[in-house]
Amino acid sequence: MKDEDFIRGAVPMTKREVRQIALERLDLAQAQVMVDVGAGTGSVAVEAACRYPALKVAAIERNAEALDLIRRNCDKFRLGRVQVVEGVAPLPLPLPFAGQADAVFVGGSGGNLQQIILWAGDLLAPGGRLVINLILLENLNEALKSLTLRGFSRPDCIQIQVSSLARLGNGHYFKPNNPAFILSCQKEKV
Repeated sequence: MKDEDFIRGAVPMTKREVRQIALERLDLAQAQVMVDVGAGTGSVAVEAACRYPALKVAAIERNAEALDLIRRNCDKFRLGRVQVVEGVAPLPLPLPFAGQADAVFVGGSGGNLQQIILWAGDLLAPGGRLVINLILLENLNEALKSLTLRGFSRPDCIQIQVSSLARLGNGHYFKPNNPAFILSCQKEKV
């Protein structure tokens, strides 16, 4: 999906190229349940639900404007099965999201990254995938330490820097987006 397909405001959004890699690493083809933490505009939750019609998705967000955008994007794409959850993760989730999620995506942590990783370990079924998008190097270091303590196997991380063609006066240039780290791992199978 193109970024322009989404209703947007002043809320941060996971950009198309980063979203594509994150969705690929979530490996949702056989998944039944996904949780999106710090959902922003809902771009990851919405695109996942559009790609995989049987997937149940919970989008967690604390910001009122973002919650409105998620709901509006879900309405636009007729995704009544995406459950929008207002609150700050970690928080209790209803079934089927609690304890047996196949995938958890963290787009924003609100300063609770370590607690969210511990919580994600409880939410995920054995073999479930965790993907975390980060822009701060300090958060990447914190996440790597927390993953090791929580029993996630073989964390993998890439850094992506994307620039897009844009007009500037009579010419064109490549306007850069912020670089992002995409950290992915799997919960150990018992």
